[in-house]
Amino acid sequence: MLTPETIAIVKSTAPVLAEHGELLTRHFYTRMFTHNPEVLPFFNPTNQHKGSQQRALAGAIAAYAANIDNLGVLMGAVELIAQKHASLMIKPEHYPIVGANLLASIREVLGTAATDDIINAWAQAYGFLADILTKREAEIYADNSEAAGGWEGFRKFRLIRKETESLNIVSLYLQPADGLQLKTFKPGQYVTVRVTLPNGMTTMRNYSLSDKPGMDWYRISVKREKATVQSAPDGYVSNHLHDHFHIGDEVEIAPPCGEFCLDASKADKPLVLMAGGVGITPLISILKNALELDPQREILFIHACVDEEMQAFRQKLHSIEATHPNVRVHSRYSDRDHGTDDTKSFGLLSEEFLDAQISNRGADFYFCGPKPFMQIVYGVLKNWNIPTDQVHFEFFGPVQDLEAQPLSNAA
Repeated sequence: MLTPETIAIVKSTAPVLAEHGELLTRHFYTRMFTHNPEVLPFFNPTNQHKGSQQRALAGAIAAYAANIDNLGVLMGAVELIAQKHASLMIKPEHYPIVGANLLASIREVLGTAATDDIINAWAQAYGFLADILTKREAEIYADNSEAAGGWEGFRKFRLIRKETESLNIVSLYLQPADGLQLKTFKPGQYVTVRVTLPNGMTTMRNYSLSDKPGMDWYRISVKREKATVQSAPDGYVSNHLHDHFHIGDEVEIAPPCGEFCLDASKADKPLVLMAGGVGITPLISILKNALELDPQREILFIHACVDEEMQAFRQKLHSIEATHPNVRVHSRYSDRDHGTDDTKSFGLLSEEFLDAQISNRGADFYFCGPKPFMQIVYGVLKNWNIPTDQVHFEFFGPVQDLEAQPLSNAA
């Protein structure tokens, strides 16, 4: 356990870390990749380039410092991190690398303000957190390897089917190359795909499983990632899977992970599922599984995207709606006016729009999508005082980022 002195010192640094968090984490990643390039395959270069990884880590450090005397409030974040680490095969031997570079970065960025007492306190605090994470990650590895059809590490899968879902999304149906049993998963979870780069190094990406559990394949639906700024490259893995991954080809996949999952204990409770763009992938799995648990379940599915051509699973959603009277699907298009009717509308997402669509505030809410979409939905549900146990979402970054956007609109 941490001593009261350590807790007091770490808490006293929270304001400084909040102020200089991104400077510290940018320095940290640059330092670690220079001193320990062997960890590069664990990180997404696009997230590094955009700064989202640095912001997420800065938020996590600040939250840990502020709540180190009440870690119960951070258990949700700890579970998210442990699941992400297990998906990437982070092991106990990686923690000393991160710890050494983090402590060195604190000293190098803060200078003389980083006294020996502060460095020693953070060393103890980091070690305490690392112990919590490695124990939970060991449980996840054990659960994945001991389950029927389970495994640990990476397993080769073969592409058996490839379907175009929209202008920029393709679905890949993957079966174990060894022909053995396939582990089931929780709807909403993701797998990690590992590919080899032209320079011989490997890189990994997480992709949500977009079909219901219990099939003899895993389906992932991959959005082609184009560079958002001129200095950044197109997404290597997504473009490789779109253009150069063909029927019969093999790829390495880690076991399913993730804590953004349908709560099966509430099978009779109304659902509101809200997706932004490719954020539909885990939600289509949740939708299918929810209807297997209770075909009569009341479900509203809202999909916000650019237009019909960019909308994945549009026909599949309406086919589900046609066979389930209690399911209602609404498409919200931001770019082109396709006219409006009961199933679609044109405009940006807003509280007024959501208020008109959502009549049952006692439902469970699940949502996933790009940051502006998430900010609007999160802000609306908070404004409606929806209890936290009814709100479920997947977001890369600190929750504080979701509270930074007005409720007016989102792309």
